[in-house]
Amino acid sequence: MIMRGIRGAVTVDENSKEKIWQAARLLVTEILSRNELPAENLGAIIFSMTEDLTAAFPSSAIRQLPALRLVPLFDTREPAIENSLPLCIRVLILADTDAAQDKIHHVYLGGAKNLRPDLETS
Repeated sequence: MIMRGIRGAVTVDENSKEKIWQAARLLVTEILSRNELPAENLGAIIFSMTEDLTAAFPSSAIRQLPALRLVPLFDTREPAIENSLPLCIRVLILADTDAAQDKIHHVYLGGAKNLRPDLETS
């Protein structure tokens, strides 16, 4: 197995704990499902959020999932860049897998679907 980076992003429609947690769970579970990754293959999950999201940490939602409670998690703020996509949560999952780089399924949901059409491999 080799460690791969798996990208994804999702937008929320409001700055609330519930919406942030719901989006983070959806994004991570979709990435794990599409890539057939068990929790024990995860090295770390790194989240970033745009500056307009302040109600909750995405990692707090993931920490509540029993299968993922031991996975190292990290949250960070994205720089404020003009005309960037608002209300956006991005993720980088580091995972051990036998999948070739071109077989990795990156996941972009909601308003984030057009961020990286070159990576989306539904």
